[in-house]
Amino acid sequence: MSDVTAPAVVPAEELLVGDSRTLRFEGYLHGSGISFFLVDNDPGQGPGLHRHPYTETWTVLEGEATIMVGEERIVARTGDTAVVQPHVWHGFTNTGTGRLRLMCVHASDTMIQEWKD
Repeated sequence: MSDVTAPAVVPAEELLVGDSRTLRFEGYLHGSGISFFLVDNDPGQGPGLHRHPYTETWTVLEGEATIMVGEERIVARTGDTAVVQPHVWHGFTNTGTGRLRLMCVHASDTMIQEWKD
């Protein structure tokens, strides 16, 4: 691990998730107290139901997301922010006609995710 006290830029290529356009940043690797996904999904894409032992906050940078929070479905569009509380099952899908760019901030320096299925 590098010296996390030195200011640094983390290149996007180092954060790519597989062959997708989505980035995954885990704070503990970089001296940060948060983690995040910078989602870049096509219509119909999104993660299945999952939960975390901490809050997750989403901000829609571009597009439209239908977010399942517990038993409720909410729609968030460009500029909207939504929050899910700890231990609540949630997921989202790009229900727009174009790309969905979504910042998913995890209130933890380490991502802890439990999948429902």
